[in-house]
Amino acid sequence: MAGRGVECLWKRHVIEELKQRDRVQRQAFEEIIHQYNRLLERSDFQAVLSERLHTEKYEQQNRQDLSPGVDGGRSDSLQQEMAQMRIKHQEELTELHKKRGELAQSVIELNNQIQQKDKEIQSNEAKMLDFQQQISHLEGECRELRNCLSDLERANQTLRDEYDALQITFGALEEKLRKTTEDNQELVSRWMAEKAQEANKLNAENEKDCKRRQAKLQKELADAAKEPLPIDPDDDIEVLPEDAGKGTGETSPSRQLSRTPRRRRSVNSFGTSPEPTEVPSPCTDVRVPSTALHIFDAHDGEVNAVRFGPGSRLLATGGMDRRVKLWEVISGHCEPKGVLTGSNAGITSVDFDSAGSYLLAASNDFASRIWTVDDLRLRHTLTGHSGKVLSARFLLDNARIVSGSYDRTLKLWDLRSKVCMKTVFAGSSCNDIVCTEQCVMSGHFDKKIRFWDIRAESIVCELELLGRVTSLDLNHDRTELLACSRDDLVKIIDLRCNAVRQTFSAQGFKCGSDFTRVTFSPDGSFVAAGSSDGVLYVWNVLTGKLEKTLDKGHSSTINSVSWSPSGAYVASVEKGSKAVLWSDM
Repeated sequence: MAGRGVECLWKRHVIEELKQRDRVQRQAFEEIIHQYNRLLERSDFQAVLSERLHTEKYEQQNRQDLSPGVDGGRSDSLQQEMAQMRIKHQEELTELHKKRGELAQSVIELNNQIQQKDKEIQSNEAKMLDFQQQISHLEGECRELRNCLSDLERANQTLRDEYDALQITFGALEEKLRKTTEDNQELVSRWMAEKAQEANKLNAENEKDCKRRQAKLQKELADAAKEPLPIDPDDDIEVLPEDAGKGTGETSPSRQLSRTPRRRRSVNSFGTSPEPTEVPSPCTDVRVPSTALHIFDAHDGEVNAVRFGPGSRLLATGGMDRRVKLWEVISGHCEPKGVLTGSNAGITSVDFDSAGSYLLAASNDFASRIWTVDDLRLRHTLTGHSGKVLSARFLLDNARIVSGSYDRTLKLWDLRSKVCMKTVFAGSSCNDIVCTEQCVMSGHFDKKIRFWDIRAESIVCELELLGRVTSLDLNHDRTELLACSRDDLVKIIDLRCNAVRQTFSAQGFKCGSDFTRVTFSPDGSFVAAGSSDGVLYVWNVLTGKLEKTLDKGHSSTINSVSWSPSGAYVASVEKGSKAVLWSDM
């Protein structure tokens, strides 16, 4: 209806414009046409008058011929008058012809102007038609836009209604989540209490087994003591003096002999003395592995971590089956020694203290745990992180540990008081940690290696690599830091100047995950790293070249590599369930 009204207005406007143009043009030419008509009438009148004069002259001549001499004077005057009248009429006729020519020229010019105006009118009419078409098109678009606007308003209203309904549902779900969280916390508390009871039961059973073994050992020692033993003069024999004892001058009834081998004993961080252990010295005879001596199924599922003990005889592995397994390396084979249980999620890293008496493991259940190696007993569970604990390490004093988590924090734990001493916000997920006396080095997801001062809880410096940092390791002198990153490069950083000293890469070597662990050899002369295609790469630090590639052992991505302190063996674990012991034998 609106479109029809607009069209009627345009038509009425066109008609009015045409009428106005007719009035203006008619007024301009009306006087000219009137004068032209008068000129035509006078021209006709002059023709009639001239004809009459000729007629009268002819009659006059006829009369003169018939009656010559009659009225002679009057005819002369009449001729003069007729000559004057003829001259006058001739002048008027000339003037009229002149005006007629001017009027004809004006008519021609006006006709040209009329034709030009007609052309302008046609052009304007064409433009008007175009404008009318555009108006019709725009009106159609306006109708479509109005329809679209109404559809959008209806859809917006529907969305508002849905949003209100979702808001109500969200409130109900949030309340349900809160109640579920409270129930979950209660269940976790009960579960942790039951786990603690199970751990106590397991520890009690382990103590009973230990007591039985000790009783059996004492009995065997007593039986062996009853038998006389020959004295070897090469043995280290301590002879007690005869006057030793109460200090009263009395002598012992008999001389006592004891054979005591001189062995070094270390006191651990918990204030107890473990079994005597040999403290290894830096290895000077490192053998580059070339053969897979023993391939075995280490865990039920993915194996994430591997670490040799300080004496190179004990090997620990941790997997997604929530267990840490101990293996004894005997003649190139790994024999099962024990299983450490208690974790509620997969193990991410393992570490021994310097004496080899305690084992530390980080896990995906937001906790770190410590076991004693001799009796396989769970000693402590350190909880406090709000994300997966990806790495945990003993400090050199064995009285403290540092843990790094997915929650972007590092925590320093005191094992004497069994509490968290410090929490440091790192700003990025921590993938691996290594420690010196007063400095902690952490590798992060944001491609940075951070150096922390334990005493000041502050960052000493930062070093940014080209990829996410997956692994860190120190050489024996603690002067060089080995770093692996997701840009498929292994780098050695000189800690004396905090600069990259060497970069290792190889065709085909690819870092398989954000937690791929690499290792130094005990003397720092070689670097070993596992690739995503199951190949073990060994680089020579002195030459900077690839020393060897070992591809006949793993069938999936290598997660972690550890070099034994003796330098004789290299152990590697994969995303499958297998572990491989390598050597040059």
